[in-house]
This record gives sequence, structure tokens and C-alpha cells, in this order.
Amino acid sequence: MRTISCNSEAAHPFRVAGRVADPVARILGSFLLLVITLLLPTGVYAQSQTELKDTKPSRDSRIVDTAPVVVNGKVRFHVVGVSAHPAERRAHEIARRIEALAKDPKFDPKTLRTKDAGAYHQILPDEGGKPIFRVLEADAKFEGVLRTVLAKTLLNNIAESINDYRHDRKPAVLIKNALYALGSTLVLIALLCSVFWCFRRLNGFLERRFKLQMQNLEARSKHLFRGEQFWSLLHGALRMLRALVVLFLIYVFANYALSLFPQTRYTAHRLFQLVMSPLGGMVDAVIDFIPALVFLVVLFLITRYVLKLARGVFTAIDNKRLKIKGFETDWAWPTHRIVRLGIILFALVIAYPFIPGSDSAAFKGVSVLLGVLFSLGSTSVISNVIAGYTMTYRRAFRIGDWVKIGDTVGDVTEMRVLVTHLRTPKNEEVVIPNSTILNGEVTNYSTMARDQGLILHTTVGIGYDVPWRQVEAMLLLAAENTEGLLKEPKPFIRQKSLADYAVNYELNAYCGDASRMIELYTDMHRNIQDVFNENGVQIMSPAYKEDPAEPKIVPKERWYTPPATEPG
Repeated sequence: MRTISCNSEAAHPFRVAGRVADPVARILGSFLLLVITLLLPTGVYAQSQTELKDTKPSRDSRIVDTAPVVVNGKVRFHVVGVSAHPAERRAHEIARRIEALAKDPKFDPKTLRTKDAGAYHQILPDEGGKPIFRVLEADAKFEGVLRTVLAKTLLNNIAESINDYRHDRKPAVLIKNALYALGSTLVLIALLCSVFWCFRRLNGFLERRFKLQMQNLEARSKHLFRGEQFWSLLHGALRMLRALVVLFLIYVFANYALSLFPQTRYTAHRLFQLVMSPLGGMVDAVIDFIPALVFLVVLFLITRYVLKLARGVFTAIDNKRLKIKGFETDWAWPTHRIVRLGIILFALVIAYPFIPGSDSAAFKGVSVLLGVLFSLGSTSVISNVIAGYTMTYRRAFRIGDWVKIGDTVGDVTEMRVLVTHLRTPKNEEVVIPNSTILNGEVTNYSTMARDQGLILHTTVGIGYDVPWRQVEAMLLLAAENTEGLLKEPKPFIRQKSLADYAVNYELNAYCGDASRMIELYTDMHRNIQDVFNENGVQIMSPAYKEDPAEPKIVPKERWYTPPATEPG
């Protein structure tokens, strides 16, 4: 540019479930202290997190094949699978043997025994019975206890399972549970009716309470805000909330009713785990995130303080309460935007490792995708941003300047990061991309007008028969009669050329307000015509063919021929 001027299941019974330099120095010192404060905890916390990850204990480096033993609809314990006997098959066979013993009314759980067979422990229904199952060394290793202890614990667990199986199938217990299920069904129906009734009342209350206000707001906004759309959105939100409440009540009822009967109790357990396992995982994730959250909050507060400090500095520069040698006042807010963006980006770089999921492949993939989309779609935007800041620091023009950019002349009304707004003399708003301005030519008429005055110039052709001294005097008189032109420096005349039929005189006069250029040119041309007519001198430009019989002038008495009227 050239300028011119997851939780584990609770099914394990053996596991516990003034001067310029002074303020600047103080500001820089405060900023340096904040940066050090910001960086030190970052490194320490990141190192501690890495150490915790590296030293996190693991029960087994490989995945252990386990399966639950479900008796009477309840998960009693877990067993480990071996290569020749998978865990699921082993658990199913153990459960089947326990249920067979429970169905035998002659069997007494007190006769259960354990026997050490060397490589494993056996749990026997009696002294000479067939083993219910073998407690392997892998089971004890998985639970982290001695095999003898595990065998005794499982024996008690099996005895309890048999007693529960028989108790839950007594006719009196089944009738009682059936009555409980019927009662809970009636309660569910009553609650559902209450929910629908309450939401109908709430809907009616909201319409009575806010419908008139919505109508008034719609009228004040000239129908830009649509009341019907608001009510449609509100009713949709209420219906969604009602559906969530209904689903919650049905879920609680189903879980309770299914858990009453042994045949459906395990289904209730799975239904409960289906909802609570994800919630438990989320709660654990939130608890694990608390240290990082504390760090992010501290980082946010420090970043906010630094941003306020930076804003205060640049506000002082803009108000001229703080002066930095070589730093223009006009640069305050553009520089503030750059510094603010740098501080925010620096804080984001520090915060990134502590954001949940930031180290996942999905998060990284989305980040790369967004980066590629941004780089492909923002080439012209970035070039305009760079051009906008380049023009700011080059001081090509400022708001209020009268400039010419390309073929457009007008007043600079707004300077944005991407574009510049001009208002032309025809009251047109022209928006020019900053990259176009940077690669083109800009003429600023206001720069010199503020300091030394802008020279307005116009050329007239006068015949050789008129003395040049008279012509120059008349042109200076016309400039003197033009209000808005400066008296000092004085206007001056230059003879541009000796043409074939006339001498071309150029009148040069100074003005202090470039935005009045067009108005001053008009007044100056009017006064030139008046002065030359008064003195009987014919203006021969722009073309000349021959000398007329009479000079082509307008006598003074004909200056105000109708419909023209005399002033005053």
C-alpha cells in the first residue's frame, strides 16, 4: 500500500465395597510476576499427574475373564474362567447346582463342607456328596485373599443363597409381594395422573401470567419477536420435562416390582445397572476431575486479572494518562485486542491438557478437522485482518479523514479488523476489504489539512490578449472571496503552460478542512466566474475555436436573471 500524504459390581462379598517510566516498569513487573505464578503450578501439577499415571497400581496387567453366579435373581459372587472352562459356563453350572440343592426339601444347608484337595478347595453338600464347585487358586488371586478364606466365605454365601431361595418361594411371601406389586401399580397410576394434572395447571398458569407480556413484547419489537414461536418452544420444553418425569416414575416402578419376585429379580438388577452404571461412571469422572477443575478455576481467575490489567493499561494510554515514547494513542485499542488475544491463547494452551477428554483420539481428531476447515476457509479473512492491523500501525488514515481509495472518495466512518467503511459525498456507504486497501493506493486529504493546510487547485485558460498580472490578481481576488479558504498561507498562482490559444493559469489556495473540498471547489469556481465577468475577461477553457465578435461574458446586471434571486 502506498499512501499519499466405570464402577465394579457390589457382588463380591469379601470386598469392602506520574513519570512515564515508573508506571510502565510497575506494569511490566506485575505482568512478569503473574506469568511466573501461572507457569510454576502448571509444571508441578502436570508432573504430579504424570507420576500418578505412571505409578497407578494395577491388579493384573491382563484382562481377567470373570462371570457372576446368579442365584434367586441375585448376584452372589464371581468366578474366574480358565482356558478349558470359560467363566460364563462355570458360573452357570455352579448356579444350577445351588438351585438344585435349594429345591431339595431334604437338604440342610448346615451340612455344607469345604475340603482341601491340594491344588484347589472343594465345597461339598455333605461329607460324601458331589462337589458344588472347586475354588481355584485363580479365584483367590483375583479376590486378593487366601484360598482357604475364600472357600469358607463362599460356603456361607451358598448357604445364605439356599435359605433365601426357599424363603422367597413360600406362598405367604409370594402373596405379600404380589400385593406390594399391586399397591405400587396403583401408586404409579395415581402419580401419573398427578403429573399430567400438575403440568396442565402449570401450562395454564404460564399462559395467564405471561401471555399479555408476550403480546406487548411482540408489538414493541415490531413482530421481530414472535409470541407463537415462544409458546411453541415453551410447550415443547414442558412436554419434554413431563416425559422425563413419567419415564422416571415408570423406571422406579418397574425396578421395584421386578425386584419383588425371584424369577424377575435379576432383570431388575440389570435394569438398575443399566442406568446407574453410566451415572456412577460419570460421578467418578467428576470426582477425578476435581483437581484439574481447581487448577482451571485458578487459571481462569489469573487470566481474568491479567486481562483487566491489560485493559487498564491501554485505557490509560487512550486517555493520555500514560505515555510511552514512540507509541501513538491511536494504537491503544488495536494493540489491546492483539494482547488480549495472545493472553487468551496462552491460557488455552496451558488449560488444554487439563480439559476432560483432551488426550482422547476423538478429541484430537475433531481438533485437527476444525483446524483444517479453519485454514481452508479463512485465508481471505486472515489476510484482511493482517491488512487491517498493518494500516493501523502505518497510520494511513483514521476515522473522520477524507480519503480517496481506488476510485472512491469519501469520509472514513468506521475502521474494522476486516473492512473499512467510507461515506461518499452522495451519502453512499462503501465497504472496502482491508486487503484491497493494503494492495492499492490511498490518498489522505486530511493529514496535511490538519497541519499545514490542504491545497485546492483549479485551472483556467485565458487569452494572450489579457495581461497575466490582471489574471493573477483576479484569481487571487476570487480566492479571497471564497469563505473557508485559509488566509495564511496565502493563495498563489502558477502558470502551467503556454498553450496554442491561451495561457493556463492554476489557482492554488489552502483549506483547513478536507471534508469541505467539494463545497469549497464549488464556491471557488463561482467566485472565479463572478470576478472575470465583472472585469470583462472571457474564460477560454476548455476549448477555443475563434475570437467571437463580443467577449463571452455575463454582465453583472444579468447575474440574477429569473428564476435566480438576489441574496438577502
